[in-house]
Amino acid sequence: QMVLEESGGGVVQQGGSLRLSCAASEGTFSRMAWFRRAPGKEREFVAGIRMNDGYTYYAGSVKGRFTISSANAKKTLLLQMNGLISEDTGVYYCAGSRWWSGVYSATAPNPYDEWGQGTQVTVSA
Repeated sequence: QMVLEESGGGVVQQGGSLRLSCAASEGTFSRMAWFRRAPGKEREFVAGIRMNDGYTYYAGSVKGRFTISSANAKKTLLLQMNGLISEDTGVYYCAGSRWWSGVYSATAPNPYDEWGQGTQVTVSA
């Protein structure tokens, strides 16, 4: 019954790479994004994609290291993470919005009405 389900998390050494995947089981989305939450910190935006044209945008902390993309006729959301650092540790969440408005903030969590359960990413020294 889960609309979005993440996979691919794990433990990786500093400087390593991981690829996260999010499977969408029902319907389509106007926008999709990845958020993460480190222990003791608020959930933060990581990367987003506009589904109509594939435009992508990133948090400054991951720009140049992470790549967001869609696959399988937009039923899969991917996050390729390279050059991982300790600050990347946290639970990563896949999020989607069925509809969109120009007044929405693309980097805030509230416009996204579907969320996955999260997958843990741990970057070790």
